Amino acid sequence: MAAAVELTTQLKSAARGLGFALVGACPAVSPTGISRLGEWLQRGYAGEMAYLAARQQAYEHPRYVLEGVRSVLMLGLPYRTTEAQPPQPGQGRISRYAWGGDYHDVIHDKLKRLIAHLRELESAATARGVVDTAPLLEREFAQLAGLGWVGKHTLLINKPAGSYFFLAALLTDQELAYDEAFTADHCGTCRACLDACPTQAFPQPYVLDASRCISYLTIELRDEIPAELRAGIGNWLFGCDVCQDVCPWNQKREGRIAEADDVFDPVADTNPIDLIALFDLDDDAFRRRFRHSPLWRARRRGILRNAAIVLGNQQATAAVPALTRGLNDTEPLVRGACAWALEQIAQAASPQSAP
Repeated sequence: MAAAVELTTQLKSAARGLGFALVGACPAVSPTGISRLGEWLQRGYAGEMAYLAARQQAYEHPRYVLEGVRSVLMLGLPYRTTEAQPPQPGQGRISRYAWGGDYHDVIHDKLKRLIAHLRELESAATARGVVDTAPLLEREFAQLAGLGWVGKHTLLINKPAGSYFFLAALLTDQELAYDEAFTADHCGTCRACLDACPTQAFPQPYVLDASRCISYLTIELRDEIPAELRAGIGNWLFGCDVCQDVCPWNQKREGRIAEADDVFDPVADTNPIDLIALFDLDDDAFRRRFRHSPLWRARRRGILRNAAIVLGNQQATAAVPALTRGLNDTEPLVRGACAWALEQIAQAASPQSAP
């Protein structure tokens, strides 16, 4: 056990040195929430994310991610940098995590260095680093590793850190000294996140209907955004921070953790972003601008679809020329969204009929 304690201490120190402000270890076991995942999928809350059901069995144990795994080192990397600026007409909001570089690239680089350090300590160690792409219930293991609790908005909350952090994991066949699981729930009677959701994506506390979530609608959904949910998109071009912005634990940050890496600072024109200019981007120009950004996941057609919805919500008359050009876009998804947006603008501009 002494060897496990020493290995864990050194590994945690190395992780913190790489910028992971939250670090905790837990055994590689079947997560207690696996049954809830099955229920959630059966209710259709995954929307069109069919890959979740396709690998449902793999979520049952970390061994499906790394054969022979004994331990999981859970890691949290803060990404909250500056404050969000309110968009003006013709501008849209991007979720904080996507203001800067692609977090996958940033975190995978850190994980590779952490694994290299582990192998310096234990040359025979087998390890794998993952960040939100492998079939691992990260929030379950983060709670088991003592990093916090899952809030009513279904995100992990850490008392000093809030919830603005990425979760990552290092799986290894080495035995570590495990932290005490976090069993408390500090949400209490608060309903701020549930009541503030613009699309009413929470059918009950601690349950998210992803098919109504703005992040899903603007990133994962490849089809048209349902008409009844478009107004709820508001100004959000990509992702959504509403449930986190209103959370008291994000307003009570006590400053006891490291600041976010400046790689997550907003790059030019992301806080907020000019929507009209997006319609000047062909596929090549879009690739050059967003290839190494989280926005790349939605691809050009998804981003322009979203931009048109936001401009329609804003009834932005200045966007009419760009939206009109969008009616001739090569992508049917973009053409349909532009037609809807122009209709919203025209309705707002027309005289109201007499009662």
